[in-house]
Amino acid sequence: MKSEVFKLSKDMDSLQALLTETKSAAERGKLDKKESVRLSLLAEELVGMLPELLGFSDGNFWIESEGKKFAIHVSLCPNEFLTAEKRKKLISVSSDKKNSAAVGVMAKIKLAAQFMLLDYQQGRMRIPAIYDEVLKNDEDNLSAVWALSDYQEKAKKLKGECWDELEKSIISNIADNVLVNLQGDKVEIIVEKDFGQVC
Repeated sequence: MKSEVFKLSKDMDSLQALLTETKSAAERGKLDKKESVRLSLLAEELVGMLPELLGFSDGNFWIESEGKKFAIHVSLCPNEFLTAEKRKKLISVSSDKKNSAAVGVMAKIKLAAQFMLLDYQQGRMRIPAIYDEVLKNDEDNLSAVWALSDYQEKAKKLKGECWDELEKSIISNIADNVLVNLQGDKVEIIVEKDFGQVC
């Protein structure tokens, strides 16, 4: 089942609508109290990173569910506030290794979405080397994809700071996966959780 598609903006009303719709989706999916809280926590994590991205993009969100399997979708598209000058400035700031080392899993998700929004016209990402571990490029279709599951796999091997971030992250501990991908001029963020899975 797919919910209504809601328009996102920086104001708290639209962000509150995402949280409200998440609670409604949990009720429709007959989630128990613990499961409902977990789905709400995933939505809250998304809401926390959206205001900055919505400063230069328009967005929509919806929730898809089948039984106890849920996917929270956020779709972002650059708007008139993303001028060539602002794009250049944001890429410059984001590429500065001293100023923008993304600390925390949500910061890395936001950074992946930001780079895709800023540079979607290239058809693929031109990411500074410092961020290579958080993005992978598909050379065949020239699109970029960031997946939490890939990041978790790499972090397990590397241990250290990346692994510490994952252990402390709400989204990493609750979501089955988070995907950030480029679809034309749109960036889609999908948070997936199947409450029917046996752990």
